[in-house]
Parts: sequence; C-alpha cells; structure tokens
Amino acid sequence: MYTSLIRPLLFQFDPEKVHHFTFGMLKTIAKIPLVAPLIRSRYLIEDVRLEREVFGLTFKNPVGLAAGFDKNAVLYNELADFGFGFIEIGTVTPKAQAGNPKKRLFRLKDDQGIINRMGFNNEGLEAAIAQLKKNKGKLLIGGNIGKNTATPPEGYTDDYLTCFKALHPYVDYFVLNVSCPNVGSHAKLNDKEYLEELIRTVQDANNTFGTPKPIVLKIAPDLNTHQLDEIVALVQETGLDGVIASNTSVNREGLKMPKATLEAIGNGGLSGKPITDRSTQVIQYLATKSNHAFPIIGVGGIHSAADAIEKIEAGATLVQVYTGFIYEGPALIRNINKALLQKMG
Repeated sequence: MYTSLIRPLLFQFDPEKVHHFTFGMLKTIAKIPLVAPLIRSRYLIEDVRLEREVFGLTFKNPVGLAAGFDKNAVLYNELADFGFGFIEIGTVTPKAQAGNPKKRLFRLKDDQGIINRMGFNNEGLEAAIAQLKKNKGKLLIGGNIGKNTATPPEGYTDDYLTCFKALHPYVDYFVLNVSCPNVGSHAKLNDKEYLEELIRTVQDANNTFGTPKPIVLKIAPDLNTHQLDEIVALVQETGLDGVIASNTSVNREGLKMPKATLEAIGNGGLSGKPITDRSTQVIQYLATKSNHAFPIIGVGGIHSAADAIEKIEAGATLVQVYTGFIYEGPALIRNINKALLQKMG
C-alpha cells in the first residue's frame, strides 16, 4: 500500500514539506485509540533471537533509524511502534539553528536516492532534552551531536562537550558526527589529531558520570584506504566504542539523474541506493582491517532485507535505515527482522 499508493502521492510534493506533514500526521493518528496497537501488530516483531548485545547495551533488534529523521526527538515514541530496535535523534547542536537556505532536500527518484544539504537544522539542545524527558522507554535512544555552524574552530570541542554533558542522562549512547558534508569548516573535523583530542576530551567528561555511555564515531563513505586505516588506529588508540559507517556521500558517479539536473541541485550529501555498495565496502574494510575489534553500525542504501543482511555479513553488528525507510515504507523494518529470523532457521 505504501509504495503503490502513499509514496506516489507524497512524492508529488516538496520533500521537506512532506517530512513535516508526515510528522504531524503520525503525531495525530497516534493519539487515536487503538491505532498504536494496530501499528504494532502489523510491524513490530518481538523475538529474543533478534536481540543484540552491543556496547554493553541490549538492543531489541538490530534495525535502527539513522540520525536526521527525528532531529528534535519529537517522534521517537511513535516511531518505536513501527518495529525499530533503536532510534538515533539529532544531529543536536548547542543552540538552535535554521540550517542552510531552502531548497535543500532533493529526491533522485530514478536512483532511489536523496541529496540533502540541511546543515544541522535543529531546535537546539534544550528543546531536545524537553522531548527526551517524555521517553516511554520503548527502545534505546542514540544522541547524535555536532557543532553549531557559527562556532569558530577553537570552539568546536566545547560545542560537543556542551551537548554531551547535557544529553548524558537522556540517551543510551552517543554519536560524534564529524562527517556531515553540509556544515562549515569540515576539514578540521577530519583531521586525525583533532579527532583524537575531541574523543579523549569527551571520554574524560564521560568518566565523570556514574555510568559512562558508549561513544561512537560517524564517518563518511568517501574515505580512502589510508583514511580508513587512520580510523581503525584512532578507535584502537582512544578506546572508542565503535563506528557508524557511513554518512552521506559527495560522490556523484554513476547516477541516472542527468548531469545538468545534478548541477542545478548543487552540493549536498547523497544517500540511498547509490551509496549501498560503497557503504558496504567501507564496513567490510573496517571489519577486516581491525579483525572485528569493535562494533560497526552499518548504514547507507538499505532498501531491502537483502541489503541489511549484506551489511551484517560484511561486518556490521547493527544497521540503520533512513532513505530506504522513505522509499520503502515501514514494512522495511518488519521485512528485515523477519528475514533475520528466517536466516537463523
């Protein structure tokens, strides 16, 4: 029903407007008696065989929602009913910011992809905390944190620390987002020496809490072999808990969309089917190079159960969807979990 009726209708309108409309609609229908149980009966699969122990946490199933969808933590309770094992909110920055000028979100229908240059648009730290206080405990929540666009380089670490300390009581794990192509001064965030400094500073803050939270690093799919080697070394040297592979891509090779249309769209991060293979290659490289020394959350172009299983077989412990969720609908999560159970026999 989603792919044959709902998606064609939604895809007639501006992607960002549709996103906000969908949020409002889901919020509204969730308040109708018996709707939430009906959604759960259709999409939620509960089976202890799907549970995963990762970072010292128990995930109900290995299928999560990637950051960027529920930026301000306003819909995670409702989205939990669709069968996710965990949801990552954010990217959250200390102060609210509008992000990049619109239009900044584009569908590549023939490629089953999306290009975005949102620019960490979010309502800020305090707004996210207010929403997280409404957590009904249905699943694990990840906190994806970043810096404000206007923050000068010498203030980057303080921005991450501010978010980390304030969100610590409200999320189950943290993601240091240093790989988004849509924020300014990107170069410093890819410098190994700076990343080591940032990670160690955040870890020092983490150790001041009674129960430290797992910290993972989200990396780009466009890193070369040398850069991936640096990531493996960085994780091992700092004791980081894991890696999310991968963020969106700036690569435009092999797309069906005409070059002129792509040029008109301009810069931004590419997600969806076009980055499926590259994301999997990054996962496989990291897993092999590190001898599976740390958990990897696999994300990028998961549009089917087969895509998710491919990521897991490449070395991912958990997977996340975003663009695939938009193109395939909520049945995607159910189908992945069913396929995983079938594979177990």
